[in-house]
Amino acid sequence: MVSLRDETMSPAAQPTAVPQKPSARLNPIRNAPNLLTLLRICLVPFLVAAILEGHYKIGFALFVAAGLTDALDGAMARVLKQRSVLGQYLDPVADKLLLSALFLVLLYKGQMPVTVTVLVFGRDVGILLVAALLYMVVGRREFYPSIFGKANTIAQICAVAAVLLHHLTVADWVVICEKVALDATIALTVISGFHYAWIVSRRMGAPHPMAPAK
Repeated sequence: MVSLRDETMSPAAQPTAVPQKPSARLNPIRNAPNLLTLLRICLVPFLVAAILEGHYKIGFALFVAAGLTDALDGAMARVLKQRSVLGQYLDPVADKLLLSALFLVLLYKGQMPVTVTVLVFGRDVGILLVAALLYMVVGRREFYPSIFGKANTIAQICAVAAVLLHHLTVADWVVICEKVALDATIALTVISGFHYAWIVSRRMGAPHPMAPAK
């Protein structure tokens, strides 16, 4: 579902975009990764509406479809060697928009624990604020995803999928997966949050690249 390389929504963490010729920009095949990302964004309101109206089968199907578009756009970007600036910004925005909307609507429906939702949003907001602070104070834009952040993204996806699936079946394995995924989301959210804080403390203490040598 979510591209792990984009977990922190930092375009600078992605490979440098290669300037495209006008003909390449107009080629629908080469633009397919960005079109799939836009499709994922367009699926969000339909997914939210389906869950709000209690159509969990449709909601789960749309969630799977969104995951497929994410997997396909990443694969096509690698095959076509397409690394556009637009895609570097758009892909993480689409992923965060999708997950954030799902956590909120499931919380509203009483299906997602408040603790999990608060921790997930608190961590994401904290990362955004710290990234902005790093840029303003030391002029650093790089904020690479950590292994804990990637694991947290996987846990969030599994948690949302398990909660939706629980409405379609009450099989024991689904209940167990839901509990494990939610617990893992809580643990990894806290761990990745502290890990990012440690990374920031190191960067804040590092010399500014433009600072004169002593």
